Amino acid sequence: MSRVKEIKDDYGFFGIGILNNSDEINIGTLWRSAYLLGASFIFTVDKKYKHQGSDVTKSWTRIPLYHYKTFEELKDNLPYSTRLVAVEMGEDAIPLSEYEHPDRVVYLLGNEISGLPPQILEQCQSLVKLPGEYSLNVAVTGSIVMYDRIAKAGGQP
Repeated sequence: MSRVKEIKDDYGFFGIGILNNSDEINIGTLWRSAYLLGASFIFTVDKKYKHQGSDVTKSWTRIPLYHYKTFEELKDNLPYSTRLVAVEMGEDAIPLSEYEHPDRVVYLLGNEISGLPPQILEQCQSLVKLPGEYSLNVAVTGSIVMYDRIAKAGGQP
């Protein structure tokens, strides 16, 4: 039996993805940002991704993309003891500047047109929002959330 010689003090892991993405370019942009900002994986729910030639970092070779047909399938396949956090505008949402990121988390983004439906928001453990009166591009929003996570962890992905 082996013994652990050193317990690494790290910041857990995270994944990020989009429900019902309206533009395939968003997935490519989010994937590249996720790779650069230390995500463990990305995912789509309800819409598949098509390869893009603009992915100069070849993110698809660095971190996996999972596809779930439904939100229920995503929930059924969340890693053990992982929080599901919705990123969505709303009165009940915690401003990102005040949010303390969990060690093990999956961030769920909606598309810019319809966002995340209320029945999905109810099933998330937290609701986080960015400042502003209008929604940003979903890939930009995801990038800001990931950057906030690493900035609050000391700046290292």
